[in-house]
Amino acid sequence: MKVKVYTQNLEAAGETDLNPKIFEVKPSIELVQQAVRVQMNNSRQVSANTKTRGEVRGGGKKPWKQKGTGNARAGSIRSPLWRHGGVTFGPRANRNFELKMNKKQWRKALYMVLSDKAAGNNVVVFSDLSVEKPKTSEMVKLFRDVTDKVVKDSKKFLLVLPKNDENLRKSTRNLKNAKAIAADSLNIIDILSADALVVPQASLPIIEKTYLKV
Repeated sequence: MKVKVYTQNLEAAGETDLNPKIFEVKPSIELVQQAVRVQMNNSRQVSANTKTRGEVRGGGKKPWKQKGTGNARAGSIRSPLWRHGGVTFGPRANRNFELKMNKKQWRKALYMVLSDKAAGNNVVVFSDLSVEKPKTSEMVKLFRDVTDKVVKDSKKFLLVLPKNDENLRKSTRNLKNAKAIAADSLNIIDILSADALVVPQASLPIIEKTYLKV
């Protein structure tokens, strides 16, 4: 698949080929859905935690004798039946929501979401991208130009960097509608969430080297 290459000023700079093994893969909704579910579950942070009757402080003494008071029998003031008592079947911090997916399936799902973006002409390749110093306004202008001239109505952008370019990363991180990510650290949810992928040409061989397994 051939796509246009642009300069940083959005002027035409020729064409480049996208590897069909990555960018022309037939989609499977079920496989992509599975990959999304696995990623979401594995990134879930479990913080809610309740105490059982054995963990709540106090309650060691029997509140009143077993018989003769007329009250219902009780063995501890920390019973789940009591106010300030333990919780029965409450959430625990040791819950494990982790799911597994083999690497071959995950790579195929990644190819599918990249192929979907390429098929919709939502992969914008630049000959080079750079800024002299971190400057958010530079990236705002770039993304606005992408929306006006290439991917119409795009609101969210994923910038795929070939290397750890701190200037570009810092110029992007204050933008709610954009995210910068390394070419060798792609993930499915970020790609699906973006309307347009902004890719410097140097990122393409890194994507192939990292994710394309013969």
